[in-house]
Amino acid sequence: MFSAVVLIPVYNHGAPAARMVRTVRQLGLPCIVVDDGSDVRCAEQLDAACASPGVQLLRLPLNQGKGGAVMAGLRAAFRQGYTHAVQIDADGQHDASEIPAFLDLARANPGAVICGQPVYDATVPQSRRLARYATHVWVWINTLSIDIRDSMCGFRVYPLGAVVPLIDGARLGRRMEFDPEVLVRLHWRGVAVVNQSTRVTYPRDGVSHFRIWRDNALISAMHARLFFGMALRLPWLLWRRARRA
Repeated sequence: MFSAVVLIPVYNHGAPAARMVRTVRQLGLPCIVVDDGSDVRCAEQLDAACASPGVQLLRLPLNQGKGGAVMAGLRAAFRQGYTHAVQIDADGQHDASEIPAFLDLARANPGAVICGQPVYDATVPQSRRLARYATHVWVWINTLSIDIRDSMCGFRVYPLGAVVPLIDGARLGRRMEFDPEVLVRLHWRGVAVVNQSTRVTYPRDGVSHFRIWRDNALISAMHARLFFGMALRLPWLLWRRARRA
């Protein structure tokens, strides 16, 4: 039986996260909010936003990073019996009204990851788009495919029966490198990827937690790990690719 929950990782995005929670509840969907060690002001805003029925607040005492927060939420959703989790960022870049379209695809493809493929508007800096493209190329190399059209979009649906055993059994990056790494490793395990176009807007007052030096170093190290992992799996990946041809 298909059962989905919306997962919102939050770190000091109190006001936009509260708006996201309200939209999710208006859609009639349950929600797990993961407070990733936010400051007092954000914590108070989350307390108020999560007081309504159907919303759970999972509070991490120390900041774990985006990946750590998402993994905590995925495990909580799985323990509660949900089959799927919609990950959506709290910073206001994604349109929560598109969640039903993602869930329709997940119902039609219950074993697949439904992965957002951004359609950018004029608010998105060109430098961000170019930087993301470098990661996409490495993901295509490490999967020997272009199945994953955008590996960094924070709007996706996970089949919990596939992703929770992965995060419990492998050591994944806990910060910004998590989003591309988990997709590559799921792809290696044979989990299908269905790409879904989604509008992306950068809010004027948006706050980014991307740290250029730290996160680029972590992402580079992640790509290196994945490349060697791909090399070890190369015969099997080539065999699987040949079967698809």
